[in-house]
Amino acid sequence: MKKKYYHRKLVRDKLPELIKITGNEGETRVLGSKEFEKELKKKLVEESKELERASKESVLNELSDILELTKTISEHYKISFSRVEKYQAEKRKKKGGFKKRLFLVWSTQEAGK
Repeated sequence: MKKKYYHRKLVRDKLPELIKITGNEGETRVLGSKEFEKELKKKLVEESKELERASKESVLNELSDILELTKTISEHYKISFSRVEKYQAEKRKKKGGFKKRLFLVWSTQEAGK
C-alpha cells in the first residue's frame, strides 16, 4: 500500500489524470462557490510566495500560474479579463506603474491613502 500525502488545496483540472498516468492514486472533490472563492485567493497567495522565492529560470512558470489564477478569479466574479486590463491601464495612467523602481522609505501620509 502506498503512503498517502494530504495536500488539501486547489489544483489544476488535469492533475488527477496526471496522477493516475504515473500509477498513483488520489482523491478530489468539487468545491462549492464560496469555498472555491476562498481557495482561489489562498492559491494566489501561495503562487505569489513561490514567485518571491523563484529562481530566474522559474519566474515564467510562476507568472503563468499567477496569470491563470487572476483570470479564473475575474471569471468567478464575472469580471471580463479585458475589463481588468482596462482598469489596470487606467490605474497606471493615474498612479503610474513600477518602471522607476521607487521604494518609499517613509512619508507623513498614512499607508494606502
